[in-house]
Amino acid sequence: MMKKKGKYLGEILIGKGLITDSELQMAIQEQLRNKKFIGIMLIEKGLISEGDLLIALAEQFDIEPIRLADIEIDWEAATRFSSSMITDYKCLPIKADEETVTLAIANPLDVWVLDKAEKEVAPCTLKVVLTTITDMDEAIKEHRRRSIRNMMKKWKKD
Repeated sequence: MMKKKGKYLGEILIGKGLITDSELQMAIQEQLRNKKFIGIMLIEKGLISEGDLLIALAEQFDIEPIRLADIEIDWEAATRFSSSMITDYKCLPIKADEETVTLAIANPLDVWVLDKAEKEVAPCTLKVVLTTITDMDEAIKEHRRRSIRNMMKKWKKD
């Protein structure tokens, strides 16, 4: 399970010089009105990038940050989860061996997904890495393309 290290996201972003205290206070006030994550609001306002948010969340939750576009994804590992688990909850197994399944996520606060993922990979150990929403969306699109191609191949054989 993900454990926060003690600092809030806003504190980390201010500490890195990415936002000011007044920008954080404005985001907190807006969050009270629209219930969006502060990090998403700061990206939408152009105050931080997705990469900035990735690094700050990785620090906050002590999770390895990863850019999916920069790695070789083991698409066979993705078959460990249902397509709906991957597409609906934005989590993607990217590597697996006999002992460990590495799962990329974009939302470290989604405890339900992490709990379900741990159960699905048992008896293997779950290693969680953090990626951006954009990287996750692109990887999920590729997963869908590959799934459709595989289904088409099966239909042609039958």
